[in-house]
Formats: sequence, structure tokens, C-alpha cells
Amino acid sequence: MKYVSTRGEAPILNFEEVLLAGLARDGGLYVPERWPQLDAAKIASFAGRPFAETAVEVIHPFVGTSVGREALLEMSRDAYASFGHAAVTPLIQIDTNRFVLELFHGPTLAFKDVAMQLLARLMDHVLQKRAGRATIIGATSGDTGGAAIEAFRGTSNVDVFILFPDGRVSDVQRRMMTTPSESNVHAIAVRGTFDDCQALVKGMFNHHAFRDRVQLSGVNSINWARIVAQITYYFVAAAALGSPHRRVSFSVPTGNFGDIFAGYGAKRMGLPIDRLVIASNENDILPRTLESATYETRGVVATTSPSMDIQVSSNFERYLYEASNRESSGVRRQMDSLKQAGRFELEGQVASAMRVDFAAASAGEDDVARTVRKVLEDSQYLVEPHTACGVHALKYCLNDSDQTVPQVVLATAHPAKFPDAMEAITGQRPKLPERLKSLMSDKERFPVLDNDQAVIETYIENNARAGTDNHADGAG
Repeated sequence: MKYVSTRGEAPILNFEEVLLAGLARDGGLYVPERWPQLDAAKIASFAGRPFAETAVEVIHPFVGTSVGREALLEMSRDAYASFGHAAVTPLIQIDTNRFVLELFHGPTLAFKDVAMQLLARLMDHVLQKRAGRATIIGATSGDTGGAAIEAFRGTSNVDVFILFPDGRVSDVQRRMMTTPSESNVHAIAVRGTFDDCQALVKGMFNHHAFRDRVQLSGVNSINWARIVAQITYYFVAAAALGSPHRRVSFSVPTGNFGDIFAGYGAKRMGLPIDRLVIASNENDILPRTLESATYETRGVVATTSPSMDIQVSSNFERYLYEASNRESSGVRRQMDSLKQAGRFELEGQVASAMRVDFAAASAGEDDVARTVRKVLEDSQYLVEPHTACGVHALKYCLNDSDQTVPQVVLATAHPAKFPDAMEAITGQRPKLPERLKSLMSDKERFPVLDNDQAVIETYIENNARAGTDNHADGAG
């Protein structure tokens, strides 16, 4: 399998190269040259199968010869062995035809673990094969950072630097990044928003001299391996509900468009998805785009669902590329317009395609609180604010749809990650799982740095091992 950049000016790479590259050198995002197809018999075979085995069947067509099937299976089994539920991503029924897909049973209680645990093993496998090192940088609105640090902590071939907006993540989210003591992982608080952090990461990737000096790589959803690993649980959930003989709809809480693009990818691979619902909080740039055919950034509003407090949805670029019949020149124009003016217009063909491919709705803070309480009252099930946005969007968009089609909300985080918000809404403070009982008392370590690319780059160069004299001897 080969991969091309959405902006059409970067080299075509294989899976191994894309895994290590992250962002394309022309500033674009990598997508597969073609979407592999899974036939009905293959999809049906996923029902009741271990998650790790299904993951291999979904992912291996994207990997090609870069990683052998047996090696991939071993990595997959190892990645998911630490999850707190044997099913890895269990389905919970909350209404007649509505289900919650729990994606929070990994070590950091967020959906990012599903992809990140496997990504870390894939990257380590490739770096060992190449006798190389990498410096990973990423931006997080709360969950990616903890998942990345947990996945890579203590590895000898990788240093990790995660940027998060100072004061704009929950205490639990911050501590999952700042309490690990291993010397190869670094959390950096940035005086700014998530969008500022994301812009810094993109700026460093586009600073090619710096990129090459520190052997830069990325684990945000700009990295294709993140997306392909997330495609897996759409197939797992749908097969459990009767696919391919039954269509299934999904509501996806999303800010950066990565998780819902994975759903789009599953549909392109042959999964019979009825509707994909974009669920947003008050930072509603994606629902506004669907309605107006204009992508326009506004100020970021702090909410009880901080992982969605985003205005620049990086993975939307991948969708623009696909919906425009892979016309990279148009993508370049739109991304230039976004950078210069903070907005761009969707071309007619893209706007029409988006309205076919997606529905969308946003939830205000009152909507979120009402939804949390309503689900708890009706089903004795506790959803956190991001998942509540998904439930709200599902009811808003699909309440009058075919009720024989199962509707699945992706539960992207455990309620205990947002104890203050949950206590304010329900009067009860959810407890962390026993395995994380020391998290709130462990010592934190992190710098608070200005929103300045040169400052961030200096910090990374002073703390990264890639490119230093100890690289050759494998010290770590």
C-alpha cells in the first residue's frame, strides 16, 4: 500500500515511511492511494471474534509488506492485553435501538488508547528494524497527550513531547501527562489554546531543518496509523449488531475530525454505515460548515468537554481531498485561505458530498447537562460531557430515522476524567479505577512555555536524544 499527500507535492510513501513521517513535507496529510475493500463474508466473520484479531484483519491491508501479519497480530494482542475489559470496546444498550460503544477501557481512560497503544508498538518495531530513533511531538486538547505518554513511556528509541493549553484541560487529563517520571516523556503547558498548540506542531513539522535534526515524528491524528487503528472499532461494533446484513449509524463526538474520518474510512472499505453524525459542543465549526458550506474559525469557548474545544479540525483536510475527487490543488487553495483569512468556502461538489456523508449537531452546556441527567435517569448509565454531546446529536439528527437501524454513540472518555463537571451536573463525583488511585497525589513535572515556536523548539532540542552523540550507541 502506498500513500499520497492531500496537497499533492510530497513524495509517495509506504506505510512504514508514513508511520514515521506523520505530517507530509508539503504540509498535507497522508491518505492511502486506494481504499481496501472488505467483503460481506469477511465483515460477518468479525462477530464474536477477539478485538485484537479483528484489528489485524482491518489494518493489515493498509500495512502491506512493512509489517508481517504474525508480527502485527503479536503487537495487537500485546497492545490490548492491558485494557480493563476483555471485549476492549464493549457495547452497552441504553435505549431500544441505541447503544454506547465504550472506548475508554485503556490505561488513560480515553478512546485515544485504542490507537495509541498499537501505534507505539508499530513505531518501536520499525525503529528497531532501522536502528533509529524518533522525536515525537504532538498537541492535545486533553486525551491524546496522556495516551501518547502512557504508550511510549520508558521506550529507548523514542522521546515524546506533548503540548497542551495551560489551564484548559481537566486535572485528571493534565496529571496523566505530567506525573510519569520516565526521562523520555515530556508534557509542556503552552500559554494559549489547543489551536495554538496544534499550529506550533504544524510549524515545527514545516521547519524542515529542525525536523531533520531531531528526527521528528507525530502521533496526533495527523499520523495515518492513528486513523487506521480507529477504523477497527467501527467494524467491531457493527458486526456485533448484525453487519453486514444490517446497517448501523454512528454518532461521534469530534473536534479534530479524526475519529469520524475513521468512520468514513470504514464506510469506504465496505461497512454498511447508514448515517455518520458529527457531534460538537459549543465550538461548533463543523456543524456550521455543514449548514453554510463555509469553514470559518471563531474564538474557542471553554466547555465541560475540553477535548472538543477546537476550531481548526486538522483531519477535515483528508475529507476535503476525498470529497473533491482527490483534487489536491483545491485543497492547497483552501488551506492557504484558512491560514491567511481563517476561513474558506466549500466547493459545490464538496458541500453536496458532505451533506450526504454526514449529519451534524452541536450541544450547548445546558444540553449536555440535561442529556447526562436524562440518560442516567432512564438507563442508570453515566455518560461524561463528550459522550453526552454524541447522545444529544444522535437524538437531534436521527430521532425520526428508521428505528430498525441501530444507533451507536462513541463514548470517548470515562466520566472520572471530568470529576468536577460530573459532580456539578449529577451531584456525584465519579471515582477513578483502582489502578489509577495514586494519580491525584503523584508528583507533577512540566514547564509552562510561551506560545512561541522558537522557544518550544529550543526546549525540545535541549531534551531530545535523536541526533545527539549517544544515538549511535543506543543509550537510553
